[in-house]
Amino acid sequence: MSERLYVIAEIGTSHMGNRDKARDLIHATAESGADCAKFQVVFAKEIIHPLTGELDLPSGRVRLYDKFIEVEQEKEFYAYLKAETEACGMDFLASPFGLESARLLQSLGARAFKVASPELNHLPLLRELRGYGKPLILSSGVSLLSDIEAAVEAVHGVPISLLHCITSYPAPPEEYNLRVLEPLKVLFGCPVGISDHSLDPELVPLTGLIAGASLLEKHFCLSHDDPGLDDKNALDPTQFATMTHSIRELEAVPLAQRRARLYARFGAARIEAVLGNGRKLLAASERANYERTNRSLHVWKTLPAGHRLQDSDLAELRTEKVLRPGLSPVWRSTVVGKLLTREVEQGQGLVWEDLLS
Repeated sequence: MSERLYVIAEIGTSHMGNRDKARDLIHATAESGADCAKFQVVFAKEIIHPLTGELDLPSGRVRLYDKFIEVEQEKEFYAYLKAETEACGMDFLASPFGLESARLLQSLGARAFKVASPELNHLPLLRELRGYGKPLILSSGVSLLSDIEAAVEAVHGVPISLLHCITSYPAPPEEYNLRVLEPLKVLFGCPVGISDHSLDPELVPLTGLIAGASLLEKHFCLSHDDPGLDDKNALDPTQFATMTHSIRELEAVPLAQRRARLYARFGAARIEAVLGNGRKLLAASERANYERTNRSLHVWKTLPAGHRLQDSDLAELRTEKVLRPGLSPVWRSTVVGKLLTREVEQGQGLVWEDLLS
């Protein structure tokens, strides 16, 4: 990784499946100074159960599962995104959320893969990606050090980078604790960076330059009024261009002088708050998401008491706000073949009490 910060524009699903909008997003991303345009390959069944709950959007309240269905696309659409991105001189990157989306990206010749924070413990996905032997970028929001360690072990043997992240939208800049970057770099022997969900275009990214970041990911949209899942928490083209310009400007300043520049601009107290204490803990704003946004074992359909669990009964899903979180995916092989001692309703997480009399 060069000393130049590698800037990833997270377009995600903001294109809403429209090729014209996708083209506009990609071109605006390139013009805003990004090195890479990143997308999400969504198949709803790989991410959540239909009973997960609802979501408030500018257009109204919708079932989250239906929103994911709405952004599902065919392979040809992602081939178009990749070709258009590379034609604009940027790298193409995308997040798969399960085996089907991972294999789709592999079939397109993706050169690297991004694992989003909720999938850091999605063991089947991690093992699939490890088999491709290609570089991985792992986000580590709403995770403990032990979770990162387990994920890194699961993909042992392939090049990785780690993105420190806070999984709250928007994320408070003062919770970013960017001093954790250096310990992560030393512990795991890989490049480190930031997936920044704060609204300020410059505070966290520029502070990252004095904390050792090699990569930066930031959400990108054409307008905050667009209906995409992440548009209200993204940067528009003007904000993104401001960010990249400020990054390149600060990179031209000698390392020894950068902190003083940031102190003068934002105030020493605020920069020190963003830098934090360097201990890898759950941030206050994401603590309630632990075991809910990351993966756990859920049953797809209602299973009666006395049912012997089959592998096909279980899925590694995000729990989100409504359903009961289940056991960690690490227990899947252990619970398959066991008898249920009580009924488990469709969508609910499987817990030890379902198996113990």
